[in-house]
Amino acid sequence: MADFLTTPLGIAVLIVAQCLAIVGFVMISLLFLVYGDRKIWAAVQMRRGPNVVGTFGILQSVADALKYVLKEVVVPAGADRAVFMMAPMASFVLAILAWAVIPLNEGWVLSDINVAILFVFAVSSLEVYGVIMGGWASNSKYPFLGSLRSAAQMISYEVSIGLIIVGVIISTGSMNFGQIVAAQDTAYGFFGWYWLPHLPMVFLFFISALAETNRPPFDLPEAESELVAGYQVEYSATPFLLFMAGEYIAIFLMCALTSLLFFGGWLSPIPGLPDGVLWMIAKMTFFFFIFAMVKAITPRYRYDQLMRIGWKVFLPLSIAWVVVVSFLAKFEVLGGFWARWAVGG
Repeated sequence: MADFLTTPLGIAVLIVAQCLAIVGFVMISLLFLVYGDRKIWAAVQMRRGPNVVGTFGILQSVADALKYVLKEVVVPAGADRAVFMMAPMASFVLAILAWAVIPLNEGWVLSDINVAILFVFAVSSLEVYGVIMGGWASNSKYPFLGSLRSAAQMISYEVSIGLIIVGVIISTGSMNFGQIVAAQDTAYGFFGWYWLPHLPMVFLFFISALAETNRPPFDLPEAESELVAGYQVEYSATPFLLFMAGEYIAIFLMCALTSLLFFGGWLSPIPGLPDGVLWMIAKMTFFFFIFAMVKAITPRYRYDQLMRIGWKVFLPLSIAWVVVVSFLAKFEVLGGFWARWAVGG
């Protein structure tokens, strides 16, 4: 068996198996994320939520997925059929593709490249095309306006996210997620992670992630009170399911990025306890819980407020933070607290 895995065919089989493992993990997680999101929202509103299909309603997400798959796909008469069908596929595939460089544990990654952060940015920036294609191909005013809003929103907050991550890259001297986590592996445990030296930016990153993924209170491109579900309004059945799946996968990706960049990834918060994949999954689950709570308790912003926060508040603050971190890292303030590349983690 070991000899077979060294042959070209064996390597191809191994790569396909690893890809399927990643897709399986993400898709199974997706079922629980949707279920958890609905349960948390229901608990805040003092109602039961899904509780019929399966024990405690845990199979409700499976039933909903089957319902969408079995429904008839309706394409508007005036729509560009090819682009209309490509748009949800692009959103879904690109959301999955970013997981190729996300490690769940030390060495547990499909592609351990040195520019992993750059890869995630390249893939996530392409996701906006799925939204624009869906809105334009629908040949309707509301989807088109919703797609333009979503594109402007995603681009605006990607800039802030990028600059915030630049601060982490400066501290680490690497764009590899494994090395970023290794730089946070100190004798101080939880207090040695990047959330402390980059504390102001953790909140900006989280809020920008909400806007980047069109989550409440920044779900204006698809809010029923704004544009009648926006770019998705003409979609039904499986294409709509792919849009929703892509959105939840992107949310889960942001939870993983938050864990890796600021909260030590798979590292244990208490020195002496073993590190491992369970810590990573627990952190991602916690941040998704925060995402769900924000959706349940925060009122929706107006669109002008959303864009003003992105360009007039978050962008200047993130640029200023890059300058500050550069200064602190260059002169190794506090013994290299912001310069882990200088002190070896």
